[in-house]
Amino acid sequence: MALTAADTQLVVVDDAHRLPAKVLLDLAAAARHGCPMIIARRPTIDRPELAELDDAVAARGEVEFLRPLDRAGIATLIGTVTGRPAPAATVTAVLDASAGLPAIAAALAAAPAGEPPPALAARLQRRLAMLSGEVAELARLLALRLDLSDDLLAAAVGTSTATVAEAMRTLRDEGMVVPDGDRMIPAVAEAILADVPPAQRRQLHDAVARALIAADVDPVSAATQLRAARIRNPRAADVYTKAGDRLRFSDPGAAATWYEEAIEAGADPRILAVGRAETAALLGTPIGFYESARPEHAARLALVEGAVAAHDGRLSRAAETLVRAGPPGPVLAVPALVATGRLADARSATTAGTAPPGIRRLAEATLTVCDPGAALPLLIEAAEAVERSPLEIVLPDTPHALGAVTAVVAGDVATAEYLVSRAITTGTGGPVAVDRHRLLLAWVRMRAGRYETALTEVHRFARAELPGRERLLLAALSAGIARRSGDIVSLRRSWSGAEHLLARRAVDLFQLEIVEELVVAAARLGRRQRIAPILESLTQIVDGLGRPPAWAVTLGWIRVQIAVAGDDAAGAAAAVAEMPTADCGLRQQAQAAAARRWSEILSGVVRPDAVAEAAATLAEADLPWEASRLAGQAAIRTDDTAAARRLLEQAREFSGALSAADTTARRGVLSDREVEVARLVLAGRTHREIGAQLYLSPKTVEHHVARIRTKLNATSRAELLAALRAALGDSPEQ
Repeated sequence: MALTAADTQLVVVDDAHRLPAKVLLDLAAAARHGCPMIIARRPTIDRPELAELDDAVAARGEVEFLRPLDRAGIATLIGTVTGRPAPAATVTAVLDASAGLPAIAAALAAAPAGEPPPALAARLQRRLAMLSGEVAELARLLALRLDLSDDLLAAAVGTSTATVAEAMRTLRDEGMVVPDGDRMIPAVAEAILADVPPAQRRQLHDAVARALIAADVDPVSAATQLRAARIRNPRAADVYTKAGDRLRFSDPGAAATWYEEAIEAGADPRILAVGRAETAALLGTPIGFYESARPEHAARLALVEGAVAAHDGRLSRAAETLVRAGPPGPVLAVPALVATGRLADARSATTAGTAPPGIRRLAEATLTVCDPGAALPLLIEAAEAVERSPLEIVLPDTPHALGAVTAVVAGDVATAEYLVSRAITTGTGGPVAVDRHRLLLAWVRMRAGRYETALTEVHRFARAELPGRERLLLAALSAGIARRSGDIVSLRRSWSGAEHLLARRAVDLFQLEIVEELVVAAARLGRRQRIAPILESLTQIVDGLGRPPAWAVTLGWIRVQIAVAGDDAAGAAAAVAEMPTADCGLRQQAQAAAARRWSEILSGVVRPDAVAEAAATLAEADLPWEASRLAGQAAIRTDDTAAARRLLEQAREFSGALSAADTTARRGVLSDREVEVARLVLAGRTHREIGAQLYLSPKTVEHHVARIRTKLNATSRAELLAALRAALGDSPEQ
């Protein structure tokens, strides 16, 4: 029956897309003859008859398209449905969940909070029942709210990408997908999933995992998708395992999480044992996965076990484990063999099997460590090789750390700082090595008279769980600060924290200078009997390497410092007598000369000029506190008043003593004398004026200012003044 304008004032056509073709053509004819009409249809025009009606209605005026409600519209709708104003949080939640579609928003507003609206669920059940099987299956997959491409969706549904595109348009027309995208409306997704039985949901999960594996998607991206959908099945476990394997060396923390996901999804723990052991070792939290591993993983686990033993400070055990592990274990063992005095075994291990270039360069470098100056360039080369090609092996130690210790013995503090700073920046060796590098940087700077980093790291790691090697390093750092500040309480605490570690006698060549701080602390505390076995072990190591001069002098210097702590003239003389006098670097020459002066001082002989020269040489070798102490003790023991004044002034120049009253503040980086000088610099005084007020020579003031610049990292006067204001405040002494 044809309609005309005289028949009715307004015709409303709902769900026009569902009408037969003939009815659509009749309505179009009526509209063209002047019958006022409003039509409601899905966005897609899929038939010429529907296009004809749409064109006829549009020809009579503008066509209004319904769009999602904005925030104000949602607030009005909720108020209408509930009869009361909606809180802002409720408006936001409904808007996000409904994507602004009025029917869904109304259903949400009428339902109890946190529950899928029954009306919406019933409506979706009817709609899904009317859709084809492929479209309904796609709807259920989209309800998982994963970020899957059309290819992956097609693979999961078992259809083509063209069919997926058509099905996606259908779902959008049905009001299940956001109008301007391919994402399912959140409230719709929740309602659909709530109606999916557990068995069917497991099938969906399996289909997604199967599609991701077949498509060879990046395992981390695939695992992220599966975890977002809380998928737990054997296929997902395989993806989680692959994600852990991909990240275990680049991001061990994330890898450990993926392995846990794999276990929860049903993975065999024996398959994951080696990966979990590697990530745990890199994180510094090793767990005993060794017994549960499969036999074919024994070689890899032996590499982990050897590295963990090294991290714990047990290098002899580490060396034995790595040598037995098979390639590249023997080459990895070379630094541990050298460090424990087994040079011949180290040479043999270097040629035992293949190893990555970075590991081989590290082995070759440590074979020359008897001559620190010669070894240092090779260790730098090894560090650069490891940075260029990161290793998928848990390192017992990094070339950066070994290079830093060697650089200190060679008297090259700048290179030591550079190496550990590079390692921290690049993350070489994983999180467990980053802690080591931070502590080594603090130790290097403390030895050179710069204490701010040492103070920061001591506080940072005060309650941290560290491997044995780093616990010993932290104790040495604490003891060094306590020694330099004269804090006997902290010194005793530092020794107590390290005593049980040293009782293992698990010391090595690369800990020689580090251990100095602890054994001297023990001597000062009257515990010399406790350190005798440590000195014996270190002596055996140095002797096993053929008593190389650099390390023999370093060991002799420690013995001299122990003698000084006990006022033992005979012990100092014996230590000096054993020190080599040839083939030493500048640092060892400075230590040997200072050791002779100490021996003389303890025996009652003070030669002021010789002491002053030895102290200056120590300062030039980046041992300023040792220089200050030598000059100060000589000044106390000499009968020459003029010489005592000169030596005390020199001691003040080199002093880097910490302020015991405020070691946590920024000013703790400066000595008390430097704080006095700094305040006068802030007041605008010249070097001569500062010297006159503090009874110092202008040259001494200049030296203090230079040290203040270094400690505060100031490269210009403007930077110096800014740093001083930050450290001391804006109230200079007048």
